[in-house]
Amino acid sequence: MAKLAPPDNLQEPLRWELLSDQLNFSCRVWELRTRRYRHPTNAKEGDFYYLNSRDWVIVVARTIDGDIIMVRQFRWGSDAFSWELPGGIIDSGEDPVQAGLRELKEETGYVAEKGVVIGQCSPNPAILNNQCHVVFADQCQLSQDGTNWDEHEEMEVRVLPEAEVMQWVAECKIGHALALVGILFYRTKVTGQEQATTCN
Repeated sequence: MAKLAPPDNLQEPLRWELLSDQLNFSCRVWELRTRRYRHPTNAKEGDFYYLNSRDWVIVVARTIDGDIIMVRQFRWGSDAFSWELPGGIIDSGEDPVQAGLRELKEETGYVAEKGVVIGQCSPNPAILNNQCHVVFADQCQLSQDGTNWDEHEEMEVRVLPEAEVMQWVAECKIGHALALVGILFYRTKVTGQEQATTCN
């Protein structure tokens, strides 16, 4: 079968004009807002809803033995348990690395002396306006202080060999999109490896 050539008459999309931005509902971690936009050439207008949220951080934490720290918790959005990387909301004015190390200790009890940002992404630009920062923390050790979970947090903490984490990715046992992004940045920025996976 002949391969079709891509069209060569595609035009770049245009930036819509923002007409208004109003608050609909506010809760502890985000605001539901409405933006009204107008298309710059055809003058079509529409109301578009989005979540105004502080930035997030997730941490690829590697122990002194070279294992990766994972957490499993119940998620109300999916109504299911989810394997993830430690992480959470960055406080106002907080550095992403410091936020990541704080969340790592609070959720898992593990500490690291330092970390580094290895990437960032837009979690879902269709409905969210924030960024998620990916922090790599190496030589992590279990502290004597233990965890410090938020009011509704309850987690299973597991330390896994890197190869097993990658196998979980291949088997789609890790389904949290941001955890997968964190592992991708880890593989490309830290270990310099890539692994193609296909989920059925």
